[in-house]
Amino acid sequence: MLFSNRFANRAAVVTGAASGIGLDVAKRLVAEGAKVSLWDLDTKALPAAQAATGAQDVQALDICDADAVASAMDASVLALGGLDILVASAGITGPNTTVRDYPIDAWKRTIDVNLNGLFYCNQAAIRAMETKAYGRIVNIASIAGKEGNPNASAYSASKAGVIGFTKSLAKEVAKTDIRVNCVTPAAVKTPIFDQMTQAHIDFMLSKIPVGRFGAIEEISALVCWLASEEASFSTGAVFDVSGGRATY
Repeated sequence: MLFSNRFANRAAVVTGAASGIGLDVAKRLVAEGAKVSLWDLDTKALPAAQAATGAQDVQALDICDADAVASAMDASVLALGGLDILVASAGITGPNTTVRDYPIDAWKRTIDVNLNGLFYCNQAAIRAMETKAYGRIVNIASIAGKEGNPNASAYSASKAGVIGFTKSLAKEVAKTDIRVNCVTPAAVKTPIFDQMTQAHIDFMLSKIPVGRFGAIEEISALVCWLASEEASFSTGAVFDVSGGRATY
């Protein structure tokens, strides 16, 4: 269900916007009136994503590069006329293997993308939002960050970090009208599945009481509410979309 012009006169940056949850969120934001900048590492996929969403701006960058993030934010703010919304959706799974055998380089890369990169994007967004003391930040975490998935230690640790970071930032800006929340989906069938083993995919499905994976649209609906003016009294919160998996 779309809400006509809910995001009129709002400017949004969506990371990981070339596919999956980020792409669907961007489509919905544009459809509901927002001006949107798509951020992604995949330079080949960005033109198609822009065509599919109608986004006004695209930025190709690696969010692990703090200087690149700052430059992209300056460019997006210029293109959009400001910043009201950040949806931080970019992420990778890392390999599915035990802690004993986890490659050090893969550990560092997963933490760098999922946590450090998200920090850089949030920091740049907060600086842009301060000018009018309004904003909505929605960080995409994971149920793995609450429960810890076996054979996914870096991913689980990085997403736990996203949850803690979100709570911290939200408290720092709580006296303004900037709200910072995160969403913790259970498994949602997106291109990120291509990074996982079938055994790990089967394990995740077995943990979901409703017996199916989440739909991208189900995540986008919640994200867009959190990105809207209506989400004025929720901040530092963790919103589950887990098909009953969440235990707290």
